[in-house]
Amino acid sequence: MTEPATSGATALAMQILGPLAAADISLAPYTTLRVGGPAAVLVVATEVEHLNTVAAAVAATGLPVLVIGQGSNLLVSDDGFAGIVVVLGEPFTQITIDAESGLVTAGAATKLPVLARRTVAASLHGMEWAVGVPGSVGGGVRMNAGGHGSDMAATLVSIDLLTLDDEPSGLRTASAESLELSYRSSALRSADLVVSATFALVAGPRHAGEDELTEIVRWRRQHQPGGANCGSVFTNPPAASAGRLIDECGLRGHRIGTASVSEKHANFIQVDEGGRSQDVRALINYVRAVVQRRTGISLHPEVRTAGFASPPFEETT
Repeated sequence: MTEPATSGATALAMQILGPLAAADISLAPYTTLRVGGPAAVLVVATEVEHLNTVAAAVAATGLPVLVIGQGSNLLVSDDGFAGIVVVLGEPFTQITIDAESGLVTAGAATKLPVLARRTVAASLHGMEWAVGVPGSVGGGVRMNAGGHGSDMAATLVSIDLLTLDDEPSGLRTASAESLELSYRSSALRSADLVVSATFALVAGPRHAGEDELTEIVRWRRQHQPGGANCGSVFTNPPAASAGRLIDECGLRGHRIGTASVSEKHANFIQVDEGGRSQDVRALINYVRAVVQRRTGISLHPEVRTAGFASPPFEETT
Protein backbone atom coordinates (compact mmCIF):
# COMPACT_ATOMS: atom_id res chain seq x y z
CA MET A 1 0.00 0.00 0.00
CA THR A 2 1.02 3.65 -0.21
CA GLU A 3 2.83 5.16 2.74
CA PRO A 4 0.50 6.41 5.48
CA ALA A 5 -0.21 10.12 5.22
CA THR A 6 1.54 10.58 8.59
CA SER A 7 4.86 9.03 7.47
CA GLY A 8 7.86 11.34 7.43
CA ALA A 9 8.41 12.06 3.74
CA THR A 10 4.71 12.17 2.90
CA ALA A 11 3.93 14.41 5.86
CA LEU A 12 6.72 16.80 4.85
CA ALA A 13 5.45 16.87 1.26
CA MET A 14 1.95 17.68 2.49
CA GLN A 15 3.37 20.47 4.63
CA ILE A 16 5.31 22.01 1.73
CA LEU A 17 2.43 21.67 -0.72
CA GLY A 18 -0.18 22.93 1.73
CA PRO A 19 -3.65 23.39 0.20
CA LEU A 20 -2.42 22.16 -3.19
CA ALA A 21 -2.21 18.58 -1.92
CA ALA A 22 -4.66 15.82 -1.05
CA ALA A 23 -3.69 12.50 0.55
CA ASP A 24 -4.58 8.91 -0.33
CA ILE A 25 -6.63 9.67 -3.44
CA SER A 26 -7.63 6.79 -5.71
CA LEU A 27 -5.94 6.98 -9.11
CA ALA A 28 -8.41 4.68 -10.87
CA PRO A 29 -10.63 7.59 -12.02
CA TYR A 30 -7.55 9.27 -13.50
CA THR A 31 -6.83 6.42 -15.94
CA THR A 32 -8.84 5.04 -18.84
CA LEU A 33 -8.34 1.49 -17.52
CA ARG A 34 -10.16 2.59 -14.33
CA VAL A 35 -7.90 0.47 -12.11
CA GLY A 36 -5.19 1.21 -9.57
CA GLY A 37 -4.75 2.14 -5.93
CA PRO A 38 -4.29 5.52 -4.25
CA ALA A 39 -1.64 8.21 -4.59
CA ALA A 40 0.10 9.07 -1.34
CA VAL A 41 -0.12 12.72 -2.43
CA LEU A 42 -2.15 14.19 -5.30
CA VAL A 43 -1.70 17.72 -6.67
CA VAL A 44 -3.93 19.35 -9.26
CA ALA A 45 -1.79 22.22 -10.59
CA THR A 46 -3.47 25.24 -12.14
CA GLU A 47 -0.40 27.45 -12.65
CA VAL A 48 3.33 27.07 -13.23
CA GLU A 49 4.13 28.24 -9.69
CA HIS A 50 2.29 25.19 -8.37
CA LEU A 51 4.69 23.02 -10.36
CA ASN A 52 7.66 24.83 -8.82
CA THR A 53 6.21 24.03 -5.40
CA VAL A 54 5.95 20.37 -6.39
CA ALA A 55 9.60 20.44 -7.44
CA ALA A 56 10.49 21.86 -4.02
CA ALA A 57 8.54 19.08 -2.30
CA VAL A 58 10.24 16.40 -4.40
CA ALA A 59 13.67 17.87 -3.64
CA ALA A 60 12.96 18.05 0.09
CA THR A 61 11.46 14.58 0.46
CA GLY A 62 13.00 12.41 -2.24
CA LEU A 63 9.54 11.04 -3.05
CA PRO A 64 9.01 9.77 -6.59
CA VAL A 65 6.81 11.90 -8.83
CA LEU A 66 4.31 10.85 -11.50
CA VAL A 67 2.57 13.11 -14.02
CA ILE A 68 -0.83 11.97 -15.30
CA GLY A 69 -2.46 13.46 -18.37
CA GLN A 70 -5.56 11.69 -19.66
CA GLY A 71 -4.24 8.44 -18.20
CA SER A 72 -4.89 6.63 -21.47
CA ASN A 73 -1.56 4.82 -21.52
CA LEU A 74 -1.07 4.13 -17.81
CA LEU A 75 -1.36 1.08 -15.56
CA VAL A 76 -1.21 1.89 -11.83
CA SER A 77 -0.56 -0.87 -9.31
CA ASP A 78 -3.42 -1.98 -7.07
CA ASP A 79 -1.15 -0.91 -4.21
CA GLY A 80 -1.13 2.65 -5.53
CA PHE A 81 1.76 5.07 -5.93
CA ALA A 82 3.83 5.96 -2.86
CA GLY A 83 4.82 9.41 -4.08
CA ILE A 84 3.49 12.67 -5.52
CA VAL A 85 1.10 12.54 -8.46
CA VAL A 86 0.61 15.69 -10.53
CA VAL A 87 -2.45 16.40 -12.67
CA LEU A 88 -2.61 19.56 -14.79
CA GLY A 89 -5.79 21.61 -14.42
CA GLU A 90 -7.94 23.59 -16.83
CA PRO A 91 -5.51 26.53 -17.36
CA PHE A 92 -3.15 24.09 -19.08
CA THR A 93 -5.71 23.41 -21.83
CA GLN A 94 -5.33 26.74 -23.65
CA ILE A 95 -4.74 26.68 -27.42
CA THR A 96 -3.20 29.60 -29.34
CA ILE A 97 -3.50 29.51 -33.14
CA ASP A 98 -1.65 31.77 -35.58
CA ALA A 99 -3.42 30.91 -38.82
CA GLU A 100 -1.05 33.06 -40.89
CA SER A 101 2.14 31.30 -39.81
CA GLY A 102 0.55 27.93 -39.08
CA LEU A 103 2.08 27.84 -35.61
CA VAL A 104 -0.16 26.35 -32.91
CA THR A 105 0.69 26.23 -29.20
CA ALA A 106 -1.36 23.97 -26.93
CA GLY A 107 -1.21 23.43 -23.18
CA ALA A 108 -0.10 19.97 -22.09
CA ALA A 109 -3.52 19.09 -20.64
CA THR A 110 -5.25 19.75 -23.97
CA LYS A 111 -7.04 16.65 -25.21
CA LEU A 112 -5.65 15.53 -28.56
CA PRO A 113 -9.10 15.22 -30.22
CA VAL A 114 -9.85 18.82 -29.17
CA LEU A 115 -6.59 20.01 -30.72
CA ALA A 116 -7.38 18.12 -33.92
CA ARG A 117 -10.81 19.71 -34.25
CA ARG A 118 -9.66 23.22 -33.31
CA THR A 119 -6.85 23.23 -35.87
CA VAL A 120 -9.08 21.88 -38.64
CA ALA A 121 -11.63 24.58 -37.81
CA ALA A 122 -8.83 27.11 -38.39
CA SER A 123 -8.15 25.52 -41.83
CA LEU A 124 -4.83 24.04 -40.69
CA HIS A 125 -3.71 20.51 -41.52
CA GLY A 126 -1.35 18.10 -39.82
CA MET A 127 -3.13 17.11 -36.59
CA GLU A 128 -6.16 15.32 -38.02
CA TRP A 129 -4.80 11.92 -36.96
CA ALA A 130 -5.08 12.99 -33.29
CA VAL A 131 -8.89 13.06 -33.33
CA GLY A 132 -8.99 9.35 -32.48
CA VAL A 133 -6.30 9.34 -29.79
CA PRO A 134 -7.72 9.55 -26.24
CA GLY A 135 -4.70 11.28 -24.73
CA SER A 136 -3.34 14.70 -23.88
CA VAL A 137 -0.76 16.86 -25.65
CA GLY A 138 1.79 16.30 -22.87
CA GLY A 139 1.38 12.54 -22.86
CA GLY A 140 1.33 12.53 -26.65
CA VAL A 141 4.71 14.25 -26.76
CA ARG A 142 6.17 11.91 -24.14
CA MET A 143 5.30 8.78 -26.11
CA ASN A 144 5.31 10.34 -29.59
CA ALA A 145 1.69 9.32 -30.03
CA GLY A 146 0.50 8.73 -33.54
CA GLY A 147 -1.86 6.97 -35.88
CA HIS A 148 -3.24 6.98 -39.41
CA GLY A 149 0.16 7.59 -40.97
CA SER A 150 1.41 10.42 -38.76
CA ASP A 151 2.59 11.23 -35.25
CA MET A 152 3.62 14.10 -32.97
CA ALA A 153 7.12 14.23 -34.44
CA ALA A 154 5.74 15.12 -37.87
CA THR A 155 4.68 18.63 -36.81
CA LEU A 156 6.19 19.29 -33.36
CA VAL A 157 8.54 22.29 -33.22
CA SER A 158 9.30 22.68 -29.51
CA ILE A 159 7.99 22.21 -25.99
CA ASP A 160 8.11 24.14 -22.76
CA LEU A 161 8.84 21.91 -19.79
CA LEU A 162 9.76 21.76 -16.12
CA THR A 163 11.93 19.17 -14.41
CA LEU A 164 10.21 18.19 -11.18
CA ASP A 165 13.09 16.35 -9.53
CA ASP A 166 15.75 19.02 -10.02
CA GLU A 167 15.02 22.09 -7.88
CA PRO A 168 15.13 24.89 -8.82
CA SER A 169 13.35 23.62 -11.92
CA GLY A 170 12.48 26.66 -14.00
CA LEU A 171 10.52 26.67 -17.23
CA ARG A 172 12.68 25.96 -20.26
CA THR A 173 12.19 25.37 -23.96
CA ALA A 174 13.40 22.26 -25.75
CA SER A 175 13.42 21.70 -29.51
CA ALA A 176 11.65 18.72 -31.00
CA GLU A 177 15.01 17.45 -32.26
CA SER A 178 16.38 17.28 -28.71
CA LEU A 179 13.57 14.98 -27.57
CA GLU A 180 14.80 12.00 -29.64
CA LEU A 181 11.30 11.18 -30.79
CA SER A 182 10.92 7.73 -32.31
CA TYR A 183 8.15 5.15 -32.62
CA ARG A 184 6.11 5.57 -29.39
CA SER A 185 9.15 6.86 -27.54
CA SER A 186 11.06 9.98 -26.48
CA ALA A 187 13.97 10.97 -24.27
CA LEU A 188 11.64 12.57 -21.70
CA ARG A 189 11.87 11.13 -18.18
CA SER A 190 8.95 10.60 -15.79
CA ALA A 191 9.94 13.76 -13.88
CA ASP A 192 10.05 15.91 -17.04
CA LEU A 193 6.70 17.66 -17.19
CA VAL A 194 5.58 19.06 -20.54
CA VAL A 195 3.82 22.39 -19.96
CA SER A 196 2.98 23.23 -23.58
CA ALA A 197 3.87 22.22 -27.12
CA THR A 198 4.17 24.20 -30.36
CA PHE A 199 3.36 22.69 -33.76
CA ALA A 200 3.92 23.90 -37.32
CA LEU A 201 0.85 23.10 -39.42
CA VAL A 202 -0.04 23.75 -43.06
CA ALA A 203 -2.96 25.81 -44.36
CA GLY A 204 -5.55 24.00 -46.45
CA PRO A 205 -9.27 23.68 -47.17
CA ARG A 206 -11.32 23.28 -44.02
CA HIS A 207 -13.72 20.81 -45.66
CA ALA A 208 -10.84 18.46 -46.51
CA GLY A 209 -9.76 18.38 -42.87
CA GLU A 210 -13.32 17.85 -41.68
CA ASP A 211 -13.75 14.95 -44.10
CA GLU A 212 -10.58 13.34 -42.75
CA LEU A 213 -11.74 13.77 -39.15
CA THR A 214 -15.04 12.10 -39.99
CA GLU A 215 -13.32 9.17 -41.68
CA ILE A 216 -10.86 8.63 -38.80
CA VAL A 217 -13.65 8.69 -36.20
CA ARG A 218 -15.71 6.27 -38.30
CA TRP A 219 -12.75 3.90 -38.66
CA ARG A 220 -11.96 3.99 -34.93
CA ARG A 221 -15.53 3.26 -33.92
CA GLN A 222 -15.71 0.39 -36.37
CA HIS A 223 -12.40 -1.25 -35.46
CA GLN A 224 -11.58 -0.36 -31.85
CA PRO A 225 -13.50 -1.04 -28.64
CA GLY A 226 -14.89 1.43 -26.15
CA GLY A 227 -15.15 0.86 -22.41
CA ALA A 228 -12.27 0.67 -19.95
CA ASN A 229 -9.04 0.12 -21.87
CA CYS A 230 -5.71 1.87 -22.42
CA GLY A 231 -5.66 1.89 -26.19
CA SER A 232 -3.09 -0.24 -27.99
CA VAL A 233 -1.24 -2.38 -25.45
CA PHE A 234 1.76 -3.36 -27.58
CA THR A 235 3.82 -1.52 -30.16
CA ASN A 236 3.79 -3.10 -33.59
CA PRO A 237 6.90 -5.19 -34.32
CA PRO A 238 8.78 -4.37 -37.55
CA ALA A 239 6.70 -5.37 -40.57
CA ALA A 240 4.02 -6.94 -38.37
CA SER A 241 0.83 -6.11 -36.50
CA ALA A 242 0.68 -6.83 -32.77
CA GLY A 243 -3.09 -7.28 -32.94
CA ARG A 244 -2.84 -9.73 -35.81
CA LEU A 245 -0.17 -11.78 -34.04
CA ILE A 246 -2.26 -11.98 -30.88
CA ASP A 247 -5.32 -12.97 -32.88
CA GLU A 248 -3.43 -15.65 -34.84
CA CYS A 249 -2.35 -17.15 -31.52
CA GLY A 250 -6.01 -17.64 -30.60
CA LEU A 251 -5.99 -15.12 -27.78
CA ARG A 252 -8.91 -12.92 -28.83
CA GLY A 253 -11.31 -12.95 -25.87
CA HIS A 254 -8.84 -14.65 -23.50
CA ARG A 255 -9.54 -13.66 -19.90
CA ILE A 256 -7.58 -13.51 -16.65
CA GLY A 257 -9.73 -12.39 -13.74
CA THR A 258 -11.27 -9.00 -14.52
CA ALA A 259 -9.23 -8.39 -17.70
CA SER A 260 -9.77 -9.80 -21.18
CA VAL A 261 -8.34 -9.44 -24.67
CA SER A 262 -10.85 -7.44 -26.68
CA GLU A 263 -13.11 -9.36 -29.05
CA LYS A 264 -13.09 -6.33 -31.36
CA HIS A 265 -9.34 -5.68 -31.56
CA ALA A 266 -6.80 -8.11 -30.11
CA ASN A 267 -4.26 -5.39 -29.24
CA PHE A 268 -6.69 -3.95 -26.69
CA ILE A 269 -7.38 -5.19 -23.17
CA GLN A 270 -10.79 -4.56 -21.64
CA VAL A 271 -11.32 -4.33 -17.89
CA ASP A 272 -14.52 -5.07 -15.98
CA GLU A 273 -16.02 -2.49 -13.66
CA GLY A 274 -14.19 -2.71 -10.34
CA GLY A 275 -11.31 -4.50 -12.05
CA ARG A 276 -7.76 -5.08 -10.82
CA SER A 277 -4.49 -3.93 -12.32
CA GLN A 278 -2.88 -7.23 -11.30
CA ASP A 279 -5.20 -8.95 -13.79
CA VAL A 280 -4.19 -6.55 -16.57
CA ARG A 281 -0.54 -7.12 -15.74
CA ALA A 282 -0.97 -10.91 -15.71
CA LEU A 283 -2.82 -10.86 -19.03
CA ILE A 284 -0.16 -8.70 -20.69
CA ASN A 285 2.55 -11.11 -19.51
CA TYR A 286 0.52 -14.14 -20.65
CA VAL A 287 -0.10 -12.71 -24.12
CA ARG A 288 3.58 -11.84 -24.52
CA ALA A 289 4.65 -15.33 -23.47
CA VAL A 290 2.23 -17.09 -25.84
CA VAL A 291 3.12 -14.91 -28.84
CA GLN A 292 6.85 -15.36 -28.13
CA ARG A 293 6.50 -19.12 -27.84
CA ARG A 294 4.39 -19.58 -30.97
CA THR A 295 5.91 -16.97 -33.30
CA GLY A 296 9.34 -16.16 -31.91
CA ILE A 297 8.39 -12.46 -31.84
CA SER A 298 8.71 -10.48 -28.62
CA LEU A 299 5.92 -7.95 -28.11
CA HIS A 300 6.82 -4.76 -26.25
CA PRO A 301 4.18 -3.04 -24.12
CA GLU A 302 3.71 0.67 -24.81
CA VAL A 303 1.84 1.00 -21.51
CA ARG A 304 3.47 3.13 -18.80
CA THR A 305 3.36 1.63 -15.31
CA ALA A 306 3.47 3.15 -11.84
CA GLY A 307 3.62 1.85 -8.29
CA PHE A 308 4.85 -1.68 -8.93
CA ALA A 309 7.48 -2.94 -6.46
CA SER A 310 9.16 -5.04 -9.15
CA PRO A 311 9.28 -4.79 -12.96
CA PRO A 312 5.66 -5.36 -13.99
CA PHE A 313 6.35 -7.09 -17.26
CA GLU A 314 8.34 -10.30 -17.49
CA GLU A 315 11.18 -10.62 -19.99
CA THR A 316 10.52 -12.74 -23.05
CA THR A 317 13.29 -14.66 -24.73
